[in-house]
Amino acid sequence: MEDFRRTYLRLCKDGGVEPQESVVAQLQENRAAQGSRLDLSGQSLSADTCSVLAKVLQKDTIFTEVSLSDCMLSEEALRIIMTWMTENFHQQLNAKYCLQGNNLRSKGAEVLGRLLARNKTLRRLVLEWNALGVWEEAFSLFCEGLASNSVLTHLDLRNNQIHHHGASELGLALKHNNTLEALDLRWNNIGLLGGRSLLEALQKNQSIVQLEMAGNNIPSDTLRALEQTTGHNTDRQSTLRENRSRSQVLGKEIHKLKEEKGQQVSVTPQNETTPMSTSAQIGQLQEALNERKSAVNSLTAKLQMTEAALALSDQKNHNMGELLTRVKAEKEDLRERQSRERKKEQEDSALREGKLLREIHNLTETNVQLRSKVEEMERRCKSQQQQIFDLKQELTNSTAELKLRLAQTEERLEIEKRRSKQALEDMDSLRQKEVEHVTRHLEESERALQERIFKMEGQRIQLEEELSKAKAACVTERAQAEEELGRVRTQVRLEEQEHVSTLEEKLRLVRSSLQEVQHHCSQQKQTISELQVKNSQQSIEMDSLRRRIEELQQGLSGKDQEKVAEVSRVRVELQEQIGHLHAERTAQGGLKEKISALEREIKVLSSSHREALLDKESEMTSMLEKLRLREAEIQRMREDEAQRASYLQSAILAYVQGSPLGHYSSPKK
Repeated sequence: MEDFRRTYLRLCKDGGVEPQESVVAQLQENRAAQGSRLDLSGQSLSADTCSVLAKVLQKDTIFTEVSLSDCMLSEEALRIIMTWMTENFHQQLNAKYCLQGNNLRSKGAEVLGRLLARNKTLRRLVLEWNALGVWEEAFSLFCEGLASNSVLTHLDLRNNQIHHHGASELGLALKHNNTLEALDLRWNNIGLLGGRSLLEALQKNQSIVQLEMAGNNIPSDTLRALEQTTGHNTDRQSTLRENRSRSQVLGKEIHKLKEEKGQQVSVTPQNETTPMSTSAQIGQLQEALNERKSAVNSLTAKLQMTEAALALSDQKNHNMGELLTRVKAEKEDLRERQSRERKKEQEDSALREGKLLREIHNLTETNVQLRSKVEEMERRCKSQQQQIFDLKQELTNSTAELKLRLAQTEERLEIEKRRSKQALEDMDSLRQKEVEHVTRHLEESERALQERIFKMEGQRIQLEEELSKAKAACVTERAQAEEELGRVRTQVRLEEQEHVSTLEEKLRLVRSSLQEVQHHCSQQKQTISELQVKNSQQSIEMDSLRRRIEELQQGLSGKDQEKVAEVSRVRVELQEQIGHLHAERTAQGGLKEKISALEREIKVLSSSHREALLDKESEMTSMLEKLRLREAEIQRMREDEAQRASYLQSAILAYVQGSPLGHYSSPKK
């Protein structure tokens, strides 16, 4: 090592090259290596330094291992080193060369290809952390050199950006290479196609026993197939080594037997003087020879058996290779059929999707139209609700007025009742006075009777006025009730006309029209119920008036007993008033009949509306059933598409994950 360092310094001085201190320090550290290993890892080597190193190594070839990892070699420096390796490295036996992390490019790959094609002693080559796979043509030349190499046993190509094209080139090289035993391809981008190319190459290569393929995006079944193939190669290599060792042992035994036989034959001429001993020795030799022959025969039989087993294993491997090719052909056919079916299914699914999209578009348009119609009906419903609210307000106002008038009439009737009671009391007192003083005060009684007649006349006039006022109030109330009924009737007729006009629109609206008509019917029922309540209130008021009139009649009947003429006349007048009231009641009964007729008409209209609504509901249910059937059909089509996609995916996965282990185990069964 010291001579190598001195030679390096001298050549640097002669060539005018500045010696690199790091290289000198590294040579100083490697002094203890005893001249077998040159390690310049991590040193930044220039082209001049590489030229000097090439000259030194050309003069002194004692190194069997050279490491130039992470030296950041330029293209010129790399060309110099590779040229020296190509020309002179063949003098070193079992050499190892490390070019890790030097960013080798196309020229470096070409020079390495020439090195592998010419060199006959390089055993191990480390090319980790380079970019050989980026340059496809240069990597093809590198693979050609590897194919023609016959001594390299270990090759490290980790992190070289090798893709499936580079893997196929490497597979072609491995088909022709029979010496490479260990190949490291971790952390590249080989992929599925590259893995299949390597698997196909390893089925013809019988020397690879160690293959590292982690981090290459290769499916697990392909990795298992590669591991199984390398395992077969390992078993084959161990079998061949065992057969070679046995053959060597047998050869040594045969050679030893031949030497012993020659020694025995050379000893026999010296003992010819004793024929008996000679014959005995000949017999012993013959027995020994027979024993040796039997041993040789047994060994030859074992050799034949091992050769037969080896031939049988070769035949099995050949049969498995043929079976694998047939299976691959079947898989290719299956894949083509599946691809055709998948294309056809995709076309069908595209057509179906187009139809479904068109139908969905039409349905969305109809949905938009229905929504617009629903909004319009909601606006109309709001307007009708406002009208109903106004009618309710008017009804409340009219009922309030009627209640106020009723309260006034009740107050008046109470006043009249009190007056009549007071009059009755006065009449009783007068009657008692007349009974007591009938004999004594006849004239006074007559005057009192005249005064009473005048008073009764005034009371009658007052009662007539009150009755006329009550009659006028009843007439006005009846007129107002008739006006209210007329307005309600006209309003109902208008509402019915509007409802009949909206029926045609409601025929096109299904759900919204149903809700609107129901709401409208409920509102009509509410208005009818309110009218009924009002009518019942009016009937109650008439009954109360009749009862009051009857009370007045009862009060007047007492007066009629006192004065028959006056009472009969008042009774006639009261009967006439009662007749008028009965006439008004009959008129109210007519109004009730009209209201019942209107109710019957409303019921008929509501029944017709209900029938129309039932028809629309049936149409709506049929349309919903059709929509449900269409949705079921769409769902079924989607499920069919999903099922077909799952079948296709499972078939592809079964094809991708098809392990060669099952293909190899099938012939054994």
